[in-house]
Amino acid sequence: VDGKMCGSDIGRTRAPQATGITTLDDFLKASKIDKAAVAAEAASTVPKPEKKPPAESEEKNPFCVLVCGGGNAAQVATAMFALRYPTIAVSLYADEAAKWKEALGDDDYELTLDTGKVVKSKPDDITNDPSVAAKADAIVLAVPSFAHGQYFEAFAPYMKPGTLVACMPARSGGDILFAAKLGAKAKDMVFMGFETLPWACRFTEWGRKATILGTKGSILAAVTPPTKFPQAFAILQGCVGVFPHVVESPNNLGISLRNPGAQIHPGVMFGRWCPEKWDGASLPEKPLFYQGVDEFSEGVLNGLTNEVQAIARRMEEMVPGLDLRDGCTLHQWYLDSYAGQMTDDSSLRMCMNTNPGYHGLTHPCQDADHGKFMPDLRYRYLTEDVPTGMCFNKGLGEILGVPMPMTDKVLAWAQECIGMSFMVDGKMCGSDIGKTRAPQATGITTLAAFCKAAAIEPVTSVPKSLASPNFKVVFLRHGESVWNVANIFTGWADVDLSPAGELEAIEAGKCLKQNGFKFDVVFTSVLRRSI
Repeated sequence: VDGKMCGSDIGRTRAPQATGITTLDDFLKASKIDKAAVAAEAASTVPKPEKKPPAESEEKNPFCVLVCGGGNAAQVATAMFALRYPTIAVSLYADEAAKWKEALGDDDYELTLDTGKVVKSKPDDITNDPSVAAKADAIVLAVPSFAHGQYFEAFAPYMKPGTLVACMPARSGGDILFAAKLGAKAKDMVFMGFETLPWACRFTEWGRKATILGTKGSILAAVTPPTKFPQAFAILQGCVGVFPHVVESPNNLGISLRNPGAQIHPGVMFGRWCPEKWDGASLPEKPLFYQGVDEFSEGVLNGLTNEVQAIARRMEEMVPGLDLRDGCTLHQWYLDSYAGQMTDDSSLRMCMNTNPGYHGLTHPCQDADHGKFMPDLRYRYLTEDVPTGMCFNKGLGEILGVPMPMTDKVLAWAQECIGMSFMVDGKMCGSDIGKTRAPQATGITTLAAFCKAAAIEPVTSVPKSLASPNFKVVFLRHGESVWNVANIFTGWADVDLSPAGELEAIEAGKCLKQNGFKFDVVFTSVLRRSI
C-alpha cells in the first residue's frame, strides 16, 4: 500500500513484515546472521576457492560401478545399473566373461521389470580383468559366498580409497573376510553386507535377456564402519531404485547371525539324511525339502537357532551397547520375511510347511537305479552353507564359550558328508578351517581379536540406565509461535516464539525440574521455536 508492505493480506506472505520484522536488526536476528562473524570472515586471510564447484549434474559427477558374477542376479544388476551409470561386469569364473560378451555382442541387454516394463542397456565392458577395480566407486558382489574371498583378493591391489564394496548377500562373516583379504587397505574402504538379494529374478536368454519376477519391499544392510552408512545407503539405494528400501542394520555381526542358510539348509539336510532318519536306501521319489520338515527336523532347527541366540546374548553381554536385534530366531525370520503368506505361522515347522513359495521344492537328489533317488550330500546346502555359515557360528561360539551341542552334531555329520575337516574334538581347528568363514580361519581366537576384526567397539555413550527394558518418555510441545498469533500455517517455516510462547517454555522447564526429571537422551527439532 503506497509502496509499503503493510496491506491487509501481508500475513499471507513470506515478507519479513508478515512476522512483525521491520528493522534490519530484527531481520538479521530472525535469519540468525551474526554481523560480527560475517565481518570477521570477510577480513580473513584464508584464500577463497579459485574455481567454482561443478554444476549439479551427473556429467560433472562421474560414478562407476562394478558388478561381479555372471548368474541371474549379476546380470539383472548389470542391466539395471547400466541404465544410469558407467557399469562394468566382472566374472573371474573360467571363461564366463568372454562367453557373456560374445552372447551379447553389439546388442543391448533386455531386462523385463516386475512391473512389465522392458528396459534396455549395455554395460561398458564385460571382463575377467580385476584391474578394472581401479575405476570403481562401488563394487557389487552377486556371486556365491564361497567366491567372495577370491574377488576381494583379486581387486585389493587396484581399489582406490573410499570404494564401497557391497555383498548381496554377505552371508556370515563377510566383513571379517573382507578385512583379512585387504589387510591395511580395508580401513580406507567401506563394506556393506546385505541379508539377501533385492529381487527374485531369472535370465530368460543367458547373457542377453532377464526378468525380475518380484522385488522385495525392504532389505536389511549393515555398513562397516557404521559411520559410513549414509554414504553407502545413498549409493546403493540410488543403484537399485525406490524398491527395495534399504533398511539400516546396526552392524554386520547382526547380518551374519541372521543368515538363515547357515541353519536351515544344513539343519533340514541333517534332519532327513542323518543315520537316525535314513537307512542309506534309495527312495522312490524326492522328499519335499521345506514343506517336508517334520517334528524331528524342527527340533534340529530350533536347537541350532537357540544356540545362535545364545551367541548373540553373550556378545551383547560382553560388549556394552552392542545391538544384535537383527540376529533373530528362525521363526522370527519367517515372520519378518513372509508375513501374510503362510497359512499357519504358529511354529517354525508350520511356517515352513505352509509357505506357498516353497511349494514342490524337494531335497537335492541324484538319480539311482530303477528310477529311484539318492540324496546329493555334496550339494551347496552343505558344501557352501556349512563352511560360509555354520562354521562362523560355531567358531564365534567357541570363542565366547557358548555350548553348542546341536551345532556340533550337525557339523560333524556335514563335514564327513563333504569330505572336509573343520572341527576336531569339538574345536574349530581342522585341516580345512582356512576354507571357512570361522574366525579361526584368519587366526582369530579371542574376543578382543574378533571385535577388532569386526570393527566392534563398546558403545560407551549409551548410559547404563538404557540397559533397562523399561523407559520413561517425555514429549514436549513448543510454545506459542509468532505465526500462531497471526493464524498462519507454519510447517517447516522457522519462526520465533511469541512472548507468551517463551513464558510457556520457561514454565515447562520449571515443571520438569520440580518433578525430578533427569534425561539420558534428548532429541529436538532444529527449528528455533523448539530449541
